[in-house]
Amino acid sequence: MKIIEEKNNELLNRKELKLLVEAEKNPSMSEALEKVSTHFKAEKDCVIIKAIKGKFGRNTFLISAFIYKSKEDLVKVEPKKKAGKEQVEEKMEAKT
Repeated sequence: MKIIEEKNNELLNRKELKLLVEAEKNPSMSEALEKVSTHFKAEKDCVIIKAIKGKFGRNTFLISAFIYKSKEDLVKVEPKKKAGKEQVEEKMEAKT
């Protein structure tokens, strides 16, 4: 794992990282999360993987990630996930 860019964003209490990883196949989000959290000795709850990009025919992948100082900082900054179709249907049934 090679660190291409590492910035400390004091305003948002996070580290912004761009890493170059060599692998045989495209790493999944969970594999990338595991690699970043172990390399930087951070809790998995405080790590967000933004993107995994690869080029055709190469075994190197660019991983963009954020490491927050605490879980509370992550919750304040990161956008909330939209409710899935099943959750929306359950809410509609509960209202009737």
